[in-house]
Amino acid sequence: MGYGLGRKSVENKASLRTVLLASADLHFRARLRQELTAMRWQVREAAGGAEAMALLEAQGAEAMVLDSALPDLEVTEFAGVMRMRHPVMDLLRIDGIVDDGGARSPRRNELLHALRQAQQDALGPLGVGESTAWALAPVAVPKISAADRLAPVDRRATAAEDVTALLRTRNAAYCETNQRGAAMKEEGPEMDKLEAAKLEARERVPTLPLPEMVGESQGMLELSRLIRLVAPRSSTVLIEGETGTGKELVARAVHQLSTRASKPFVVLNCAAIPESLLEAELFGHTRGAFTGAVQSRTGRIESAHGGTLFLDEIGEMPLSLQAKILRFLESGELQRVGNNEVVHVDVRVLAATDEPLQQRVAEHAFRLDLYHRLAVFPVALPALRERMEDVLPLAAHLLGKLGEEMPVKRLSDGAAARLMEHNWPGNVRELAHVLERATILAEDRREIARKEIQF
Repeated sequence: MGYGLGRKSVENKASLRTVLLASADLHFRARLRQELTAMRWQVREAAGGAEAMALLEAQGAEAMVLDSALPDLEVTEFAGVMRMRHPVMDLLRIDGIVDDGGARSPRRNELLHALRQAQQDALGPLGVGESTAWALAPVAVPKISAADRLAPVDRRATAAEDVTALLRTRNAAYCETNQRGAAMKEEGPEMDKLEAAKLEARERVPTLPLPEMVGESQGMLELSRLIRLVAPRSSTVLIEGETGTGKELVARAVHQLSTRASKPFVVLNCAAIPESLLEAELFGHTRGAFTGAVQSRTGRIESAHGGTLFLDEIGEMPLSLQAKILRFLESGELQRVGNNEVVHVDVRVLAATDEPLQQRVAEHAFRLDLYHRLAVFPVALPALRERMEDVLPLAAHLLGKLGEEMPVKRLSDGAAARLMEHNWPGNVRELAHVLERATILAEDRREIARKEIQF
């Protein structure tokens, strides 16, 4: 079965039913998305339980296909919460378990069929040429012969269960490592050496990527680990990385994995708003506070009460405003422009910069005390050129997202090679634009040629 859309494309998106795929396995989601799109389902995806919950609360869905294990939430409890909050939604697990709340939905058979097809595709040949061998096989799966693939369905179903078990083990190993590691710390120097060896072996299991964090390079796995560590806390986080590396995605992942996930996530780009208006945008203002203030307005900080405020391009914030932000961070209090009343808010602040703030401090363009207040937990994003092994999986993910509006396309061998030859100064953002351009240039063809990859 091809990675591109193998059946007729969707003509009327308004008539589509919506299904949410909740799984940390990007490549399995791609296979299942392909099956469901061909059956006229509109597909949304989540890499973890927190992200799935946020999507359902924001947009809803007629059905959800849930992995047997999730990287951030216990799957059985999560399924129970989803059943209570969305009682009419079809809820299936990838191991075939159906939680229908006692009702039988006519949509269920379609979902089960697509699920079986996606699982069987994981075992057989790709069927789309050698050019996509990189796209669909990140998890080691049992190899079966051609005779097995032509065998009755019950034999193939057994093999599909093996794949499900592998996926479940891969997710569960991470959680088990954390729990066992915490217990062993209390056992002291007399800890059994055999148990220590087992723990060391389990710790070699790679951390699963987080929502939208595509890639299994060492840099991305370490980033995912740091995000998991800091997300449950209220610490401020300074996200550092070049333009286009996905700093806002990291901020959203921190928010979605925190206890504030159901509260607002408010974004402000400090470089996009004129200095004269930035203070009012952040803190709000009263009517008549300045020329043009015809009515009172709540600021971004107050709008994020209970949730998270993400300050992008924090290095561009004027010095005159930095002192007021510092006071807010230390006291949790703010004053609207034109009003002396003090307002108390509960907001977690995440900040991002594409230039070293320490250099800005040395240039006397950024306050040292504010830098230390923001950089309680610094997180550095690797540039795409530093994790080239993630380029092709990223391309598969981005082509899949482009496929929400048009048939999914795949890369030829030449196109994939050309992507790997580039240095990517614009990082993931540049890759997304290159693929969008190539998708348009490929017209109605399902495969993108080398010549259509243009920088």
